[in-house]
Amino acid sequence: MNALATQLNEKIQKENPAIYDMLSDLGKNLYYPKGILSQSAEAGKKAHRFNATIGIATENGEPMHFRHIQKKLDYKPSDIYPYAAPQGKEALRSLWKDKLLVENPSMKGKSIGRPIVTSALTHGLSIAADLFMDAGDVLVTPQQYWGNYNTVFQIRRGGRVETFPLFNEAGGFHVDAFRETLAKQTEKAIVLLNFPNNPTGFTPSVEEAEATVQVLKDAAEGGLKLVVLLDDAYFGLFYEDSIKESLFGLLADSHVNILPVKIDGATKENYVWGLRVGFITYAAAPETLDALEQKTKGIIRGTVSSGSHISQTIILESLQSEEFLQEKEEKFQIMLGRAVKTKQVLADEKFAQHWTYYPFNSGYFMCLKLNTIDAETLRLHLLDQYGVGVIASNKTDIRVAFSSVEENDIQALFDLIYEGCKDLTK
Repeated sequence: MNALATQLNEKIQKENPAIYDMLSDLGKNLYYPKGILSQSAEAGKKAHRFNATIGIATENGEPMHFRHIQKKLDYKPSDIYPYAAPQGKEALRSLWKDKLLVENPSMKGKSIGRPIVTSALTHGLSIAADLFMDAGDVLVTPQQYWGNYNTVFQIRRGGRVETFPLFNEAGGFHVDAFRETLAKQTEKAIVLLNFPNNPTGFTPSVEEAEATVQVLKDAAEGGLKLVVLLDDAYFGLFYEDSIKESLFGLLADSHVNILPVKIDGATKENYVWGLRVGFITYAAAPETLDALEQKTKGIIRGTVSSGSHISQTIILESLQSEEFLQEKEEKFQIMLGRAVKTKQVLADEKFAQHWTYYPFNSGYFMCLKLNTIDAETLRLHLLDQYGVGVIASNKTDIRVAFSSVEENDIQALFDLIYEGCKDLTK
């Protein structure tokens, strides 16, 4: 093992041995090398005459670039063309943390690291999988989950996904099923909670969220070491009564056997999907936070090297804009209107012969649970006969992204799904 990795491991072991035990073999071996990037960073501070360290080209005192590209961009060349640091632009990291503290009151006063920039949320999930999952480790998550988790945690890292019912009979979060599933785990588990949930669009109530946190604390008190990943991709899009903050703040500093990891980003929250700017944030004691940051930088350096500089510049300036909050509220109201309209349409009793729907109160999506029709059969029929695209999540469930349908078209959308169901039941 490299001496730098050993030093980071010793810092974690000294401060919280449980978190060291949570690391995968890869996670224990990771470190941020003192190579070109660290030497270039030192040169950037001290090389006042010539800086011949990093592999970019310069011209007339600024990064070399093509004029036909630059004339279309309203940013300084220095904020576009050079490599961003593996951990991301420092001003963006600080501003995103400020945003988290405002939006998540439970985070205040807790030992929380600065967000590290990722190439959107899937990259953040992949980093967490690399750091903490060995072959055979268990990922505990609700039955309704984003299918890409399989690639990230099972295929890439050899983990096992164990699920529990998301909903109880009353339509709330199934705290008891979650407790029972955790009780079956031994030594270590990775828990992944995604609220608002993809695919169902569900977020638990404050009471359910607090009960969920208590389940985790009880399991930790019983000796189970828990890496708790909060996939907050659709954070902030809360339309009805639900908890309005991430469980990350409630879990931070809650128990030595719990490591909360928040994975979020501007992609869904701020409607900039293609810019690929996400963040991964840890809650732990200070020395452990530093070690986890160094290991995370090591992963980034060894995979994508660093994220897009211009994307980070755009997000940073957006967050600093006086128009940011106003425009975000405008878009929220549009999304809220689509969610409300969807529920109004689904209240029509005629639909009951073909489907029920899972509770939804947030996010981009909702799910229909088909009574008798195969979901994939319906999906293909809707495409071929009606030009309507939906997602078949499994044999019974159809995911509908009301986020991508104008409010005035939502009635027509579900009427066509209804017609497709009628065709297949004749």
